[in-house]
Amino acid sequence: MPVRDATPEDVEDICLLIEEHARYEGKDDLVLDRGDMAKHLFGPEPKAWVVIAEAEPDGAAGERVTAGMALCAWTFPSWDAKPGVFLDDLFVKPEFRRYGLGRELMAELGRRTGGRVEWDMQVGNAKAEAFYASLGGKPVEGWVKYRWVPDQG
Repeated sequence: MPVRDATPEDVEDICLLIEEHARYEGKDDLVLDRGDMAKHLFGPEPKAWVVIAEAEPDGAAGERVTAGMALCAWTFPSWDAKPGVFLDDLFVKPEFRRYGLGRELMAELGRRTGGRVEWDMQVGNAKAEAFYASLGGKPVEGWVKYRWVPDQG
């Protein structure tokens, strides 16, 4: 189950995976701008990075398709003084689940940092909660997530 860094040639697959993930979560109208995504992931000042999981579809020996991905950004928690990874999006296509691709993606993120890997998860997503718990992931007690969008007040 190969896991590799995304390249500019993967932008379409990355956007399709994010849009499929949005539909899976009930947001049917998400359509990403491929040019913006390419700029933000592969431009002169990338803002995030992606790790791709590939798999062989049934009956397609030797052919590999993009089966999943992890979209991340670096963090630097001052009290740890070590770079960490913020996992913004982890998604494996339903037909490729239960083959260990999610674990492979998470393991790769763990190998990339001596710090921590953190993520957000929607309340009530029991499957994701069970998956993350099986990896040893735990909710962060005593912290509340805030969001501020400067242009919107």
